[in-house]
Amino acid sequence: MSNSSSIRHFLLLALADIWQLQLLHFCLLLGISLAALLGNGLIISAVACGHHLHTPMFFFLLNLALTDLGSICTTVPKAMHNSLWDTRNIYTGCAAQLFFFVFFIGTEFSLLTVMCYDRYVSICKPLHYGTLLDSRACAHMAAAAWASAFLNALLHTANTFSLPLCHGNALGQFFCEGPQILKLSCSHSNFRKIWISLFAICFAFGCFVFIVFTYVQIFRAVLRIPSEQGRHKAFSTCLPHLVVVSLFVTTAFFAYLKPPSISSPSLDLALSVLYSVVPPALNPLIYSLRNHELKAAVWRLMSGKFRKR
Repeated sequence: MSNSSSIRHFLLLALADIWQLQLLHFCLLLGISLAALLGNGLIISAVACGHHLHTPMFFFLLNLALTDLGSICTTVPKAMHNSLWDTRNIYTGCAAQLFFFVFFIGTEFSLLTVMCYDRYVSICKPLHYGTLLDSRACAHMAAAAWASAFLNALLHTANTFSLPLCHGNALGQFFCEGPQILKLSCSHSNFRKIWISLFAICFAFGCFVFIVFTYVQIFRAVLRIPSEQGRHKAFSTCLPHLVVVSLFVTTAFFAYLKPPSISSPSLDLALSVLYSVVPPALNPLIYSLRNHELKAAVWRLMSGKFRKR
């Protein structure tokens, strides 16, 4: 194969070599995906129907639930199909899968950054909360998160598939991941490969620095609160977001920045599942456990007693 135009399909990594294990993986992925669909669907419905939840925090949470649904629907169905039918092929959908995966992951990180700013304003500048985070400002920030992630995904996908691919068509991952596709490139220019990921690296690093800096300011403000009850209440509002950010950042960063000496197909597979499949299922649970308003709204929705307040 002289270039990428001659590659008609890619071969994804098989989750297991034994049929019984493939069936087990199918059941696990099915359970995780159903949990993600149910949890995020309930959050979207509860926030959309509950007028008392039309606040900046829940508006961004609704957007986060949408990205979680999109992320898990991009990778899991194909992996389930491959496990059930014992196949590894992916045809023209590889570029689309890469684009949508980068798009939804980038949007999620952007929204987590914006939600961090929401927590900062509510704790550090509570008197200006309504001014700094009115409905128009929230809409603009959410639109910026989606638009920047779309641009990043478009550039990343176009540049990745512009490289000549001549090192086979087998990907060491259960979905079309950018670094795995770059390994198939016969381009000897490492600078061009780095350039492809440069925008994404700057984008992710900028979000990470903003989150760290913002939480430093939040913790400083919380420590200045005189009452212990007030400190506990302020910190509890940040805890779900902090847990979600930590889970997402640590798994994703370790997956892409781990030393090559400890890299292995099984470790890469486990890390990719941790940052691409598990968070969409856990995020609704993490946010609902610590938020009584959201739990009450979801319960009313499930019991058929949701009414306007």
